[in-house]
Amino acid sequence: MRSPSASGPLPAAGAGGAYLQVERVWKTFGAFVALRDVSFDVGQGEFVCLLGPSGCGKTTLLRIIMGLEVQTRGRVLKEGRDISARPPAERDFGIVFQSYALFPNLTVFDNIAYGLYSRRMSRAQIRARVEEMLALVGLVGEQGKYPAQLSGGQQQRVAIVRALAMEPMLLLLDEITSALDPELVSEVLNLLRELAREGMTMILATHEMGFAREVASKVCFMYGGVVHEEGPPEQIFSNPQHERTQQFLSSIIEAGRL
Repeated sequence: MRSPSASGPLPAAGAGGAYLQVERVWKTFGAFVALRDVSFDVGQGEFVCLLGPSGCGKTTLLRIIMGLEVQTRGRVLKEGRDISARPPAERDFGIVFQSYALFPNLTVFDNIAYGLYSRRMSRAQIRARVEEMLALVGLVGEQGKYPAQLSGGQQQRVAIVRALAMEPMLLLLDEITSALDPELVSEVLNLLRELAREGMTMILATHEMGFAREVASKVCFMYGGVVHEEGPPEQIFSNPQHERTQQFLSSIIEAGRL
């Protein structure tokens, strides 16, 4: 990983052969620097967890990858091609937020099918795809309900499969368990375990340290808008090298969250 203070020209597009590359990305909001020279990559089928305290830049980074925010400097590459100027609809990514963001006036069926209606799919194809998604999350028979009739865990599962219904190559997940009651968190994490086993490429911003250690293929620790350390979970959790990472994990352990 490039150090936060590195300078010089960006490497040629495609260097490294990763599916996704974030290169030297900065994001400022007026005088506030949200991201500072962030660089990391994601391989096909990898499950990357972004860790760090609230306000460290995780959400901003996901929004830039998705195309919902435009970076101040740097670029985002997909399979070696610069997609920094492409709108979200042209990136082939899906994103799920902590607030579910379901349409309250639409049924579960229509929430999942919403993006499919813009494609040239028959009604039968849309119905089959929605039924497949409902089966994936154990919600068969719930398609006629509205979001308010579901538990928080069920709503979040619907939000995830709504994104999956579009068959994205990369799924971005922003603190998707933080708004859930503790007893509902496992519902959502079990779905992510299954997606990871199936080889779905994912980036998850999370405070679920035990889950990240168990399931992630790589973790990146962020603080103050900088990726200070990245590597396999066992390396980061058992032998962190950066002082900020050590301090963060110590506070997590003291709080009984790891």
